[in-house]
Amino acid sequence: MAVLSVLAYHLRHSRGFLFNSNNAVHRTFATTTQQRFSTAGKATVSLDAVVGTPATTVDDGKGPFQITTPIYYVNDKPHIGHAYTSTACDVIARFMRLSGREVFFLSGTDEHGQKVEQSAAKKGVPPQQFVDEVSVNFRELLDLLQITNDKFIRTTDADHKKSVQHLWQVLVEKDFIYKGTYSGWYSVRDECFYTESELVDGKAPTGAEVEWVAKEESYFFKLSAFQEKLLEYYESNPDFIAPQSRRNEVLAFVKGGLKDLSISRTSFSWGVPVPGDEEEHIMYVWMDALTNYISALGYPNTADGTDYAKFWPAALHVVGKDILRFHAVYWPAFLMAADLPLPKRVFAHGWWTKDGEKISKSLGNVIDPVDLVEKYGVDQTRFFLMAEVAFGNDGDFSDKTMILKINNNLANELGNLCQRTLSMVYKNCDKAVPKEIGPFTAEDEALLEAASGLYGRCADAISEQAIQKYVTELIEMVWNVNKYIDEMAPWALRKTDPERMATVLYVIMEVLRRIAILYQPVIPGSANTMLDLLAVPADQRSFACLEGDEYKIQPGATICQPKGIFPRIEISELVEA
Repeated sequence: MAVLSVLAYHLRHSRGFLFNSNNAVHRTFATTTQQRFSTAGKATVSLDAVVGTPATTVDDGKGPFQITTPIYYVNDKPHIGHAYTSTACDVIARFMRLSGREVFFLSGTDEHGQKVEQSAAKKGVPPQQFVDEVSVNFRELLDLLQITNDKFIRTTDADHKKSVQHLWQVLVEKDFIYKGTYSGWYSVRDECFYTESELVDGKAPTGAEVEWVAKEESYFFKLSAFQEKLLEYYESNPDFIAPQSRRNEVLAFVKGGLKDLSISRTSFSWGVPVPGDEEEHIMYVWMDALTNYISALGYPNTADGTDYAKFWPAALHVVGKDILRFHAVYWPAFLMAADLPLPKRVFAHGWWTKDGEKISKSLGNVIDPVDLVEKYGVDQTRFFLMAEVAFGNDGDFSDKTMILKINNNLANELGNLCQRTLSMVYKNCDKAVPKEIGPFTAEDEALLEAASGLYGRCADAISEQAIQKYVTELIEMVWNVNKYIDEMAPWALRKTDPERMATVLYVIMEVLRRIAILYQPVIPGSANTMLDLLAVPADQRSFACLEGDEYKIQPGATICQPKGIFPRIEISELVEA
């Protein structure tokens, strides 16, 4: 089934792109977004049904919410890291939407730089053609994983280039940019300059090769002028960088001293031209790339009523730990220099290894997320990525671990619970929700009360980006229901006390309703299949519908014949192990 869904996906999206006269790829956004939201079972949330989320030191819990992935570098095809970041952001964005909040979820591709220019040359194609082709892979991955981004930005977009050049002019006018010469170590892979003291065994801290740049003319940004300002900002906004371990790394870096930052290059030409010096200089790729977060909102148009006015400052930038410096040091400094508000929070997640080893092409162990979806399914892949590792920590991938987690938490626990409950209802209650519900016992009340508090516990976790904790709350709730059904034994009550059996089955259905509604951000397709089986109307699946008698499972409502949601993955060698 997973393979068929991927084939269908490719067929569906082979018509989802248009080519303009200069071969740039543009998505037919309205159509593909509608398809993606529909297949993902995105619930309709009315504007007057606002629940909101818990307020934190960086988020009021009710206002418009911009969340961003980093824009992905297009020198190669997507890997598990891209899938991980995108899925995490999607889970948060969906949770916010279902809570009644207005969301602007941004993703895209970073398409300039020396590395792209070199990769295009190796393929014998112009850089623009190269990035047009590779960018499609990232768009298709988002669609495949049912990522509900509101905009996909490309740094080769004309509007983005104008936005970046405007910001450059502002920094020039405010006297934060000057021309000089640069010599030092540069990593093409990281698109980053490093000092001698940062090198480890002659390489960048990331393990990338470095090359010596000898006296190249360059424009510089006065980063040194912001050392104390940044430290003061970190001190007065302690939750600006998360998790705490990453904040400590940034503090140590800034306290070690900031030098002015080279922000242009002359040794290659694939980038945004520097205003007033277009023939010689192109912008340093990170100056270009970071500006996407505001160019996507229409900057420099900051007037009332614009997306910029509504959503900036962004609520949350989610990045990998390897690019935290750019987002927590350079980007805030650029914004301070331009007198623009800073984002509210930057969250850096960890890296994945495979079977205990670092992932690299040389080892041949790169994990292709498309392969994961083909083997295991979309929701299963999303679930594993979110449930396996505490968000912020490093994680290790193995097929065995993924299969065991899918089989245990989804197939055996949630799927089996849903199917055996609804099968009993279908066979013993005239194919409808039980009509005669008896008084609730203490055990019934305890389970219903635990389910009633589930949203609060999940919302607390999401408000702190503790995605694994959020998923664990749902897993543990399913455990509680399985314990309850084993103790109540409705299959035995069918003969001895049919009325009590009906009550037990109703309680389980109501708790499953809450679990399925709250699982929508993580496993959207499967959660909505559960809600279909439970006969929950499509317009009653937002978080505003968790409470209220009118939204509960309605006695007498007809249900369809139950079906399996999560097939077990049977691989003989792993079963034997």
